[in-house]
Amino acid sequence: MGGRLLRQYAEGMSDLLVTVKPGKNGNASFDYARMEKAIGYLQTHFLEQPDLAGAARAAHLSEYHFQRIFTRWAGISPKRFLQFLTLEYAKRQLTDSKAVLAAALDSGLSGPGRLHDLFVSLEAVTPGEFKSRGAGLEIAYGHHATPFGPCLLGVTTRGVCWLSFTKSLGERKAVSELQAHWGGAKLAEDSTKTAPVAVKIFSTLGKRSNVPLSLLVMGTNFQIKVWQALLQIPPGKVVSYETVGELVGAPSASRAIGGAVGQNAIAYLIPCHRVIRKSGSLGGYRWGESRKRTLLAWEAARAQAGTTEQTPGR
Repeated sequence: MGGRLLRQYAEGMSDLLVTVKPGKNGNASFDYARMEKAIGYLQTHFLEQPDLAGAARAAHLSEYHFQRIFTRWAGISPKRFLQFLTLEYAKRQLTDSKAVLAAALDSGLSGPGRLHDLFVSLEAVTPGEFKSRGAGLEIAYGHHATPFGPCLLGVTTRGVCWLSFTKSLGERKAVSELQAHWGGAKLAEDSTKTAPVAVKIFSTLGKRSNVPLSLLVMGTNFQIKVWQALLQIPPGKVVSYETVGELVGAPSASRAIGGAVGQNAIAYLIPCHRVIRKSGSLGGYRWGESRKRTLLAWEAARAQAGTTEQTPGR
């Protein structure tokens, strides 16, 4: 059964535009690092109205292949994608954050969030588990391909407890971070347990259901409240740290909000990348500002195109 799931995962992910180590998750058709470089080039040279040739060179691809692969990944052409990289666009998005705030306050912060077609619910560890850093928990972890670079995924019987992007860190250091965070838990590498979850998060294999994907988090009461608030920010939208403060009833605690956002250990699913500075600048990101820019622009492009139900590479 485990081998079949791994083969299914490899076949499904082979169409996604990511870097994968040979023999780990199958042969990928695109190097995510190239995409990241191309987007960085487009933003850096925005005022010069960069042409396709320059972006293709940055990605080390021919113009033909770059146009084709980029459009497949983003859902729109590189030229149209440019609009989602500007400071002006970010500022316009922030003006819509009041609507996000109102909707979240109306629905409350205790319900599940939604990641495209996937409902996400959050559970906190018990006080005893928090004190012991997860003693008694068993965490299976695995390295997997994603549309935004390779990741380390950790799961328990109670839900996903870790998701980090590992390209800049390397796999060994990424596992060390997982071990440090869940210091009292028992860890074991087991891709047969993590692969089906990775499929559910990043692939369109099979039909998605309305059964929430559970997340297990460990943090202070304030951090958990902030992470719950982040689940209410829809894909394609951004809010400021101050808006998150309003959501949790601490509008003047932007520094504490920033700290809680930065301590999020479950990338993408708890969308800390959707929080930016009120000036419209991105601010920091635990897994790299360029990846944050890529995530936001991809989600904005998909939301505008009305294809948020789709996954990159499909």
